[in-house]
Amino acid sequence: MSESVIEVSGLWKVFRDFWMRPRVEAIRGIDLKIQKGEVFGLLGPNGSGKSTTIQILLGLLFPTRGEVKVLGGDPGSSESKKRIGYLPEDSVFYPFLTGREMLNLCARLSQVPEDCRKSRVEDLLRMVGLTAAADRGIGDYSKGMQRRIGVAQALIHDPELIILDEPTNGLDPIGVRQVKDWIRGLQKRGKTILITSHLLADVEEVCDRVSILYGGKVQDEGEVEDILEHQNQSQWITTTPEEDQVSVIRDCFRDQGVEVISLNGSRRSLEEKFLETVKIARSDGEVTAGAEEGGQLPSFLGGEAKGC
Repeated sequence: MSESVIEVSGLWKVFRDFWMRPRVEAIRGIDLKIQKGEVFGLLGPNGSGKSTTIQILLGLLFPTRGEVKVLGGDPGSSESKKRIGYLPEDSVFYPFLTGREMLNLCARLSQVPEDCRKSRVEDLLRMVGLTAAADRGIGDYSKGMQRRIGVAQALIHDPELIILDEPTNGLDPIGVRQVKDWIRGLQKRGKTILITSHLLADVEEVCDRVSILYGGKVQDEGEVEDILEHQNQSQWITTTPEEDQVSVIRDCFRDQGVEVISLNGSRRSLEEKFLETVKIARSDGEVTAGAEEGGQLPSFLGGEAKGC
């Protein structure tokens, strides 16, 4: 059986006013179970309880009632914190530090061994495409560049559980594509990843299972393919038929009692077109003052490399 990394049972969180009167029921009886090596999406509109749930999992808030286990222990314990990487929705950095200095500080705070810090910092700077901007003050970074540093700091200590709150917030389509590739790469290396996002197309592409919250409750949960499947509808992809062939096909389906709901030409996504255009520009020698293309996941993530 798969090992559970996060187990939540009957979770409630009630915020109270100064006189301890119930003010807001943010979470009302949530049950969650996230398995090791899974990419899990926590979805819902503003005020549905996503951020409150994450803060409880991190030990930043205490539940009103219910049971919560993270990595086999209580949330917020010193042992579990060492094994969790967290990217908050709004990352705040010291603006006077450079990107390299910020990652080095995060490595020290995460107790990364001194002989490993430099190599890990440089590996992550290459991964997020900020090597050329590593010695610029973070205060001069664009929002997307700061988000890349945020992703790097969440990975600096090679965590087992990675919690990403709106990971693509502020990123351009290139950064969004890379984040999705990194998530899948981290999963292949045995990491467990919990994501919250309002960009449902991104969640759909990378998550194995999702839970949809509303009103502090889980309204639906399941594997992405299962909950998105249209009932009583099928999709066929063929070469483009000629006009006279379309009539024959429609008649054939109708004779068999099958309704043709739509027939549209196939097209690429706007993301694919955008990435293709940028790739051509780069091959033509165009340069940018922002983040570079970035690279693959460093070898230290997932314990592939010995030592560092």
